[in-house]
Order: sequence, then C-alpha cells, then structure tokens
Amino acid sequence: MGLKLYGFVPSNATFRALVSLYEKDLDVEFVKVHMAAREHKTPQFLSRNPFGQVPVLEDGDITVFESRAITQYVARAYADKGNELMINNDPKKMAIQSVWMQVESQKFDIPSHKLAIELYYNVLHRGREVDEALVAEYKPKLESVLDVYEQRLKESKYLGGDSFTLVDLHHLPNVYYLMATEVKKLFDARPHVSAWAADILSRPAWVKIVSMLRSEGYV
Repeated sequence: MGLKLYGFVPSNATFRALVSLYEKDLDVEFVKVHMAAREHKTPQFLSRNPFGQVPVLEDGDITVFESRAITQYVARAYADKGNELMINNDPKKMAIQSVWMQVESQKFDIPSHKLAIELYYNVLHRGREVDEALVAEYKPKLESVLDVYEQRLKESKYLGGDSFTLVDLHHLPNVYYLMATEVKKLFDARPHVSAWAADILSRPAWVKIVSMLRSEGYV
C-alpha cells in the first residue's frame, strides 16, 4: 500500500504535513476531503481520526493524524529519503530542535494563524472588513515572537540549528499566508527573520504547495 494523505486545500495543517512528504521526495496520493459536505464527520473518516479533522496520513498498516505528528513520523520513517536533516538524532541537537518546535506550536502558531485567517482569507479572499480588534490583539503577540526569532537567527541560519529542519518546516504555511498581508512589514523590519522567511519559502517542496494553491484558485 502506498502513502495516502487525506486533507483539504488550503488548510495550513494539511500543507504542513504534505510539505514534509515533498521534502522527502515521496510519492503520495492526496485525497481531498470535502469539508463543506462534512466528509470529515462521516463514520468512515472518523474511523481514521476520531476528532474529525484533517490531515490524516495512511502508510500501510499505520494511520497518523495531527500534522506535527505526521511530519515527525515521515522524518523518522523515511530518514534515508530526500532531505535527511529534517530531524536530529544527536540528543543535544535534538533537544534544541525540540525546544524550537515547542516555541512554534505554543508561541508562534496561535497569533500567526489568527492573523492569517483574518487578513488572508477573510479580507483578501472573502472581501470582509478587517476585524481591527483581532488584529490589535494578535499583532503585538506575533511581534514579540519575531523579536525572539531575530535574536535566535543571529546565532544560526535556521531556528533549529544550521540546517533546515522540522522547526522551520512547521512555520511554512502561516509564514506564506502572512507574506501577502500587511503583517509582512513585521518580518521585513527584522533582517534575519526576513532572510529566513525568504529562504524557507523558496524551497522546492514549498513551491509545489504554492502550485497547488494556484491551481485551486487561492493565489
């Protein structure tokens, strides 16, 4: 049985999982889950993920859900494929990587996701008025995280160390969406953060994701 990823375009979590498979140069069947038709709440889908959320990865006899769990599975299960540096085996390097993976999920993801949904989807694509209160709440929180990132990236080329790892990969969807909004100014104001964002967004695996977004009419 081949790899099969169930997901939804343009879901951030789906793309986080899918780009890890592309980084590994793996052939994967992408199965679109039609959220509007509530396919993610059907008994068949709930047998794959009892929480009824995308993405879900099937690899032979194993099923994995939650995007960051999927990326870690892919990095370890296919360690000798594609980008072999996505996850560290050295305990000390892995400790550093784990710290910054936690920072992404606990500090960066919430404000960046809130702003991406509001400014990219609601405003740019749905033509809604900006929720100024939401932007005022989450923009300073993102700035605080980016200040820490600027200092970190003065010390190493990537957040997890000197090579591109899952730490950087996990940031890709939200960073991409924010670059099309006014929030790009926050990245531009921090030269090391700006260079890092440009670097990770130029990776061939992510370019494939952008092509998918374009084909679906989201770019």
